Amino acid sequence: MRYFVTGGTGFIGGRLVELLRKRSHEVVALVRNPVKAARLANLGVEIAAGDVTDRASLVAPMRGVDGVFHVAAWFEVGTDATSAEAVNVDGTRNVLETMRELGIPKGVYTSTVAINSNTHGRVVDESYRFEGRHISRYDETKARAHHEVALPLIAKGLPLVVLMPGLVYGPGDTGQMGALMRRALEGRRVLLPGGSAGVCWAHIDDIADAHVRAMERGEIGRSYIVTGPCHTFREGFETAARVFGTPLRGVFVPPIVLRGLAGLMAVVERVVRVPGEFSSEGMRVGGGTTYYGDDALARRALGFEPRPLERGLAETFGASRP
Repeated sequence: MRYFVTGGTGFIGGRLVELLRKRSHEVVALVRNPVKAARLANLGVEIAAGDVTDRASLVAPMRGVDGVFHVAAWFEVGTDATSAEAVNVDGTRNVLETMRELGIPKGVYTSTVAINSNTHGRVVDESYRFEGRHISRYDETKARAHHEVALPLIAKGLPLVVLMPGLVYGPGDTGQMGALMRRALEGRRVLLPGGSAGVCWAHIDDIADAHVRAMERGEIGRSYIVTGPCHTFREGFETAARVFGTPLRGVFVPPIVLRGLAGLMAVVERVVRVPGEFSSEGMRVGGGTTYYGDDALARRALGFEPRPLERGLAETFGASRP
């Protein structure tokens, strides 16, 4: 099979491309800067220069493929709201409408459980829809892409399957959570969301596999939550410390403190630039928020089998469980 992939130089997209090539599929990867795609080229991937925000650049590399994986997304906390709109909403519309115009047989779109915002401890399924003001620009724009772009196009006949991952971690993760975990395992002091704040932890290999399963056996028009086990941040970091036998020097900040700091940082941001994790948006995201989703449907229908957090962390940071 021949597949078109956006976001191939990213964390999820990169692992997906590796898996597709390992299974002998042809892959065309859309990349903004081909110079940065040498690793993909070495895998035998066909590199197409383009951008999801430039609809014209999508047509030629997408033409004639058997399926589309739209993985590319903008994710930054507290910065560049313009890019969030351009990539997450308009870029998704460009990819999916081009797919429809070219008559591509099937596509998989990578959404997120963050479209449901703070679930307040509830583990919600695919029938849930959040109504209200989103906590972050990422949450808001991905929700709009899901509900205002993907689902309406599905209703018009687009042969699309939607996946909704939670927090994705694993080897090669250069994101904020991975960096915090590495610092904590080095015995350094880290500030972490305390209280009920939590996410569902999904290993990158399980998420890449879920994408392939969705393409091969996912029901067109269906959304699948693919999250893995749900744990608070405290539970996650304490699990890592236990697996590696490392004292945890984390300082867990109470949600009420983070919410108070969010108001303060909103004032500071008017004067100086604030790093994302310390921005008012970053404080709101950590202030007791739970991004929880029930992956039971994906387990039944796709054979999704996310690994336990203990095993995933051991594999991620290069040590075996005691």
